[in-house]
Amino acid sequence: MQAELARSEVYQRVRIFMETYEFLLLPTPQVAPFPIQEWVREIEGIKMATYIDWMAMNCVVTLTGLPAISVPCGFTDAGLPVGLQIVGRHHRDFDVLQLAYTFEQATRYSDIRPTFMKEQANEQNLQL
Repeated sequence: MQAELARSEVYQRVRIFMETYEFLLLPTPQVAPFPIQEWVREIEGIKMATYIDWMAMNCVVTLTGLPAISVPCGFTDAGLPVGLQIVGRHHRDFDVLQLAYTFEQATRYSDIRPTFMKEQANEQNLQL
């Protein structure tokens, strides 16, 4: 019951926000890619109690039931990919898809391969 009340509160707060703003743009996720054998233990001084806590931003959006999509939006200084999460209004899935497509066409980030992939391809004599 407490979980449902918390979900309802998040939903209502986001619904009110979305009355003013057509889209919500968020990082996907809140940290840059990291080695698979490790996990994020702290973000901006906030301790992560479990492995999945660093993904809280994405989980909260899922609770709202709003349409969302992730698109490539650049690279870290180390050449690792990062994403942008686009969240739209209730039942406005097509608007989210249109914005994602427009963003991808304008930035062409989806056409760029991370540096480490190019290095691996060179080692295997492949072309990306």
